[in-house]
Amino acid sequence: MYAIKTTNLTKYYGKARGIVEVNLEVPEGTIFGFIGPNGAGKSTTIRILLNFIYPTEGSAQIFGQNCVQDTKKIKQSIGYIPAEVSYYDDMRARDLFQYSAKFYNQDCTDRMNYLADRLDLDLNRKIDDMSYGNKKKVAVVQALLHAPKLLILDEPTGGLDPLIQNRFFELLKEENQNGTTVFFSSHVLSEVQKMCDKVAIIKEGRILKVENIEDLRQNKFRTIRVDFAKDEHSDLNLSGIIQKEIVNNSVKVLYSGEIKRLLYELSQLNVQNVTIEEPSLEEIFMHYYEKEGE
Repeated sequence: MYAIKTTNLTKYYGKARGIVEVNLEVPEGTIFGFIGPNGAGKSTTIRILLNFIYPTEGSAQIFGQNCVQDTKKIKQSIGYIPAEVSYYDDMRARDLFQYSAKFYNQDCTDRMNYLADRLDLDLNRKIDDMSYGNKKKVAVVQALLHAPKLLILDEPTGGLDPLIQNRFFELLKEENQNGTTVFFSSHVLSEVQKMCDKVAIIKEGRILKVENIEDLRQNKFRTIRVDFAKDEHSDLNLSGIIQKEIVNNSVKVLYSGEIKRLLYELSQLNVQNVTIEEPSLEEIFMHYYEKEGE
């Protein structure tokens, strides 16, 4: 069974595009990445899955149940972390979790204490007195409190410091090993590569590509910027270069070849500076668009 399945899912806000004919199949028990730049349609898709908004066309199912007709039953088995969190400010974290647990008819005290301890969250502190990062921890604990079958995460790491991010990823892996499906929406490629089994790439409301994460890793995309000496011809020709931009004596390329070969080639040239970094998703998307157009 698919944890999530959408068929030609479309949403327009008046004449403005939300998403267009989004077809997703998220196998149960996987960690599935959903990546794209801001405004690509990630949050719109998630809001339809959660029945916060209605689709214009198409349909969405969670564990075989319709996201509109069966939303009450669906919400008993899912956890959700929004990109932006907001709570009743005068509540303590402990009070919020105890209130939330009542919706699931469970005693979640032990799990609440366990999760709060893992994330260094003070349960007795009022939410109004918390930093943004601690409020995000509250969202994480609330989403995991009832041991959901499906976790839907919309940019979940915003506000979390690197140490807590690592603990959060550890928790996600543990939940997944216990059978929870994770739907992980992000614009940070490194997070998705680290966590996910499979990934869907969305841009301008449309699914551009669905790939196994191993295939995405093997592409080994890097952005390379080379600054040449002023008297040097500013160009770089090498197999594995996908895109190239030349400005004065600098060359910027999207590169997917062997790094050893690149370094050897650069050693033969009069180079002043080299920068090697992870490319933006936009750069990778442009590569995929070019492939689609061929």
